[in-house]
Amino acid sequence: MSTTAVTTRETSVPTRRVALEAAGPIRAIPLSRVVGVELRKMFDTRSGFWLMASIAITATLATVAVIVFAPDSDITYTSFAGAVGFPMSVILPVIAILAVTSEYSQRSGLTTFTLVPHRGRVITAKAIAVLTVAVFSMVLAMLIGVLGNIAGSAIAGVDTTWDSTATELLLIVLGNTLGMLVGFMLGVLIRNSAGAIVGYFVFSLVLPGLSELLAANASWYADRREWLDFNYAQGSLFGGSMTGEQWANLGVTSAVWLVLPLAIGLGTLMRSEVK
Repeated sequence: MSTTAVTTRETSVPTRRVALEAAGPIRAIPLSRVVGVELRKMFDTRSGFWLMASIAITATLATVAVIVFAPDSDITYTSFAGAVGFPMSVILPVIAILAVTSEYSQRSGLTTFTLVPHRGRVITAKAIAVLTVAVFSMVLAMLIGVLGNIAGSAIAGVDTTWDSTATELLLIVLGNTLGMLVGFMLGVLIRNSAGAIVGYFVFSLVLPGLSELLAANASWYADRREWLDFNYAQGSLFGGSMTGEQWANLGVTSAVWLVLPLAIGLGTLMRSEVK
């Protein structure tokens, strides 16, 4: 019996090899499928669903607030776009953070990286999913602002004012997208939901105040602030137009505050142990 068992085990290995060779080459999972899975993971849980739903909810509440509280002279599309854009600047980075850190805070990273044993593909898919959500969210918010402008003008009995150009809207979209990428960068770098969210609010709320204080008391910094302060350079995008120097300022500060930390975070993420 033992001889038969050994013979069976020895002959089964070539048989499985022949079967695998007959099945053809093993193909990698398409990136589009990985992106689809990451998008579905962002909506599947109740917390994820309501976080996504909060985009439309807060945009609607901001629009209603402009209609109710703004004077008739401020019932313009710029007012609605500004009101809708503020909650987007908070919610979108949090979505980007949770898209990355959920693998670690919910301990699902081992499953994810086992099914797709190429961390670079998973992180790329997460980045594409985050940018997709950002674009669709801002388009939805702008459409809500359009409806609010039409309804607000009708309620106030004033002419509907469209005082935002396509260029201004694209710059606003770019500004919010950069903010979302900052959240993504912090998620990759810290890989802890609470820590990354706190880090984002420090980056976006505390550092600008410290920068303003330093600029008021140090002339050398005030003269070079636009080359050193990412939030200050990013704020130019919401001004409606950008000069060549402002684009250069944004490029330099983005490289220092966004690209470099993201590269460091990716480097450590590729080598870190997943539990």
